[in-house]
Amino acid sequence: MRTRFVITITALAALLALDLGAQPVSNAQLVSAYSWHGKGEHFGGFSGLEVSEDGKNFIAITDRGYVTQGSFSREKQVISGVDFATMGPLKSAQGTPYSRFWSDSEGLASNMDGPLFVSFEAKHRVTRYGGPKRNGKALKKHPDFKKLQNNSSLEALAIDGNGTLYTIPERTGIEGSPFPVYRLRAGRPQWDKPFSIPRFAPYLPVGADIGPDGKFYLLERHLSGILGFTSRVRRFDITPTGFTNEVELLRTPVGLHDNLEGLAVWRDNDDNIRLTMVSDDNFKFFQVTEFVEYVVLTPSPDTDAPSN
Repeated sequence: MRTRFVITITALAALLALDLGAQPVSNAQLVSAYSWHGKGEHFGGFSGLEVSEDGKNFIAITDRGYVTQGSFSREKQVISGVDFATMGPLKSAQGTPYSRFWSDSEGLASNMDGPLFVSFEAKHRVTRYGGPKRNGKALKKHPDFKKLQNNSSLEALAIDGNGTLYTIPERTGIEGSPFPVYRLRAGRPQWDKPFSIPRFAPYLPVGADIGPDGKFYLLERHLSGILGFTSRVRRFDITPTGFTNEVELLRTPVGLHDNLEGLAVWRDNDDNIRLTMVSDDNFKFFQVTEFVEYVVLTPSPDTDAPSN
């Protein structure tokens, strides 16, 4: 028995060493980590986030089909408070809340002053809403959508300034294969699959946004057992031939933040890119809902910009 115990502890130590061996890296600086509290059975499980261009207002969705709007208070550019409206259900085309199997909303894309687009990963689809309180209309699906894994499909969703949507599944179904990028160009009736994003274990996509710089930002996370979560943000240029010039902006130490799932990218008054993220507490008492914010510093004119 004692020998088996020693072997088990040794194996666990080796596993942790493998999982944590890569040192956290960051081209971004943590500026805010604000615990967000609310009341009611529908508060929690936040999976999608959009923030206004000035960083003052936000829209957030939960993975149980609820949505809220709110605003941030900041002191010296650090989040100090959150004011938000009562949680309301996303509505079907018939004007009713979704049943549980249809309500697993994960990705959120909006230009804030236009419609909302939400991706779902139980019944794999993307739905358009004229506003948070408007009825939804499901968009035509790509043929691949019906073959995606349950509870691991359309997690990341983003929209560019022209209204083109991009969505990425959490899992590909084939270990180690790149993540496909599905695109719905503005005014087009059908999704295409023009390119993919390299996959580097153990991280999986959970959120995306297109920044004011026109670049694609991808939030990924990994659950490291009982030690908690680690998150990563990668940035890409969007070109006609694919996502290029990949830069890893952020990789957090295990346990520093909770389960970050929603990502919004905007530019602050100092002309720096801000990465605002929200965590999904899975409606568990031992997890927390938090807004986490990092700033990507803009190189000074007399400093060579980091190459992509």
